[in-house]
Amino acid sequence: MTAQEIEKLVQDKLNEAYKANEHPKKFFITENGRGVVDGGDLYNALLEDVMRVVQQATTEILKEALKK
Repeated sequence: MTAQEIEKLVQDKLNEAYKANEHPKKFFITENGRGVVDGGDLYNALLEDVMRVVQQATTEILKEALKK
């Protein structure tokens, strides 16, 4: 595979994986009693969503590349 073919394959598979998953519509940030905001929940939810898409896309990319 050429570099251009690999780049197109990666782009296509990432797009497919993104569209195949439902993404959170809202991310929540919690605040404790002292007014301190915790963005950990927001970060973890976003990270989980991104990792799910990347894992699915990587799996499809490897399957496609190993067929050729």
